[in-house]
Amino acid sequence: MPRALLSVSDKSGLVPFAAGLVELGYALVSTGGTAAALREAGLSVTKVDAVTGAPEILGGRVKTLHPRVHGGLLARPDAEHERELHEHGIERFDLLAVNLYPFRETVARPGVTLDEAMEQVDIGGPAMVRAAAKNHAAVLVVVDPSAYDAVLADLRAGAVPPARRRALARAAFAHTAAYDAAIVGWLDADEPLPSSLHLTLERADTLRYGENPHQAGARYREAGAQGVWDTAQQHGGMALSYLNVFDADAAWRLVHAFGEEPSAVIVKHANPCGVASGGTLAEAYTRAFAADPKSAFGGVVALNGHVDAALGAAIAANPKADVLMAHRFDPAALERFATKRKNMRVLSAPPPGRPGRQLRRVDGGFLVQGPDHVRQERDTWTVVTERQPSAAQWRDLHVAWLVCAATSSNAIVLVEDGVALGIGAGQQSRVDAAELAAGKAAGRATGGACASDAFFPFRDGLDVVARAGVAAVIQPGGSMRDDEVIAAANEHGIAMVFTGERHFRH
Repeated sequence: MPRALLSVSDKSGLVPFAAGLVELGYALVSTGGTAAALREAGLSVTKVDAVTGAPEILGGRVKTLHPRVHGGLLARPDAEHERELHEHGIERFDLLAVNLYPFRETVARPGVTLDEAMEQVDIGGPAMVRAAAKNHAAVLVVVDPSAYDAVLADLRAGAVPPARRRALARAAFAHTAAYDAAIVGWLDADEPLPSSLHLTLERADTLRYGENPHQAGARYREAGAQGVWDTAQQHGGMALSYLNVFDADAAWRLVHAFGEEPSAVIVKHANPCGVASGGTLAEAYTRAFAADPKSAFGGVVALNGHVDAALGAAIAANPKADVLMAHRFDPAALERFATKRKNMRVLSAPPPGRPGRQLRRVDGGFLVQGPDHVRQERDTWTVVTERQPSAAQWRDLHVAWLVCAATSSNAIVLVEDGVALGIGAGQQSRVDAAELAAGKAAGRATGGACASDAFFPFRDGLDVVARAGVAAVIQPGGSMRDDEVIAAANEHGIAMVFTGERHFRH
């Protein structure tokens, strides 16, 4: 008679699966809580301690670590192993269903202690899973309840194909690897750059393509985690591509940097090309779009509020966006998009979570850094010029600083009345970035503010933005020629603020 060993923390689907195995002639062996659930369902089950001849000890820490368990899981179907099994009175197991203690769920609770966490580190479970996975040609190993039906279907058909056995073994090794990674990650929670990183990524979506149509693309998420892209709802449009997600994520983070104030961000190729706040979301969108209508074509629009019918009509009347994100949409707005912008990806989503470590591949490994948090507290900034910013200029300086930190370096941003009107992004020369920003602003930044993501190494970049009409500048400071740049600002009658914090973005 074939035997199945069942020991699961997640008991979803357990009883129907076990009942199906009994119908197929399997004898059930199980551990404490799983055995109780099976018996309560009226199924006959043998407890593990009856198989091992040894009681569960140390509060259940030791119950399956025994030769009569692991010998039954690891024995190959050959004469020598058969002889040893017979000699030691060990019976084979033909199927193992195990999933592990809920470590992630435990450490997700506020205030969990180290002792509480360590009690949820499974020992016997991973040992059994790895044993069965190693011997998957002879033992079916099932760690995911979603696989129960497929396994039963194969068994009822008479045989489990080798490809299924291999896939189940692969899932088993991934399960234990992810479990160990979660433990290490929790122990490293307070280490910004630990000695090693153990990430487990699971494929969440297959994307339309990568950066280009000839590249395959997918979105992976950290195992056990969930973010905006797992909860976002797509209401219409084509399937998302790699760049749709990349650009939309940048836009969504930036628009939420403005808090509750109705705001709109338009991003093109990972850089903002229009950013504005307003008394209403419609006003914010209109001002952001007007900042650079040419660049907005085919971009990503992110709105930190509710799109009603009127705003939907305004968006549909403008040149197309590839992606539109907001908190929610009126049905009338969605109907308009379905007829007037049927290819536009329309997404509703919650606010983004806190950013984590950033990874970027290089040859043979990754560069890793912490997230770039932008300080906005004015008391951490220093006015270094004779002139002080006005109240309106302080507001524009804050907007310019936020947008500049989200823009590829070298970056210069010109803002007037809360609207980013000129954005110079990704230039090798800061002067070129300043000239690009001034050209896009086209005289509309008079009396406004300028942000530079790093210091002005010479006065020439400052001279460019002064000619564009700005009245206040915010920059990190720290150049060996700061005195010359400050003197130039005083010469132009410009207020200048040092933040002491650079925001390069590559």
